[in-house]
Amino acid sequence: MSALPLLDQHLSVAVPASRDQRTWTPSDGALPSIYLGHGAPPLLEDGTWMRQLFDWAHGLPKPKAVLIVSAHWESAPLSVSSTAAGTPLVYDFGGFAPHFYQLRYETPDASDLARRVAAAMPDSEPVHEHRNRGLDHGAWVPLMVMYPLGDVPVLQLSLPTHDPDRLLELGKRLRPLREEGVLVIGSGFMTHGLPFLRREHWLGAGGPPGWSTDFDAWAAEALAKGDVDTLARYASEAPGMPFAHPTVEHYTPLFVTLGAADRPDAPTTSVIEGYFMGLSKRSIQAS
Repeated sequence: MSALPLLDQHLSVAVPASRDQRTWTPSDGALPSIYLGHGAPPLLEDGTWMRQLFDWAHGLPKPKAVLIVSAHWESAPLSVSSTAAGTPLVYDFGGFAPHFYQLRYETPDASDLARRVAAAMPDSEPVHEHRNRGLDHGAWVPLMVMYPLGDVPVLQLSLPTHDPDRLLELGKRLRPLREEGVLVIGSGFMTHGLPFLRREHWLGAGGPPGWSTDFDAWAAEALAKGDVDTLARYASEAPGMPFAHPTVEHYTPLFVTLGAADRPDAPTTSVIEGYFMGLSKRSIQAS
């Protein structure tokens, strides 16, 4: 038993199930695009949340590859992580127990996916490969729960802007990859007002703060209607702002997900709901 007993318990079930998971074939049609709350290292100590993420992934065919845009890599021009097999992890967090910095998640070579991403972009926006850039925790933490065998190639794409229109267009360019068995993921958190959480929120007492529930309810309604215009006006119209997102990098990957959908303005399905330390875990699937 390791220092992460709930992760061990999850893996004892998830690893055998992953070995039996059917791999995507063209007859399955396009995979969806998804937006998920990645939870940082404490996700790996939450058995319910890990089960929710794994059940979601296991309910889909295993993708041929994963392309993920994380809140934790804001970089322009547009860039991709190292494509080499066994890409190292970025432990871009502080103050956690030592065992979190010893976790590994080695995935196969992602060069083919990187070439497809580059080919999808216009000549005016070449894609940069950062050969020393590993997968940050917005990528590897949820993926090691969803695909614990580490047998799916993973490529991380930087978040080059927070402008919703530009991110919708970026997602649109990635849309054809879904028809090739690539799972396109925006990784963030539907609310992320860490500076405004109080001790009782961290302890799970007293319920989530009002700014978190208000923002989440607003986003849930707009997503259920496919109201992308409203979602894009979050800064001026969303209740709970700016407390829900004092900085917006955990929200804006949502627009890559929506842009990669067949119809960005179609209603989406909330697959995971609820709160973690007062923050909304709402995660959605678009097709």
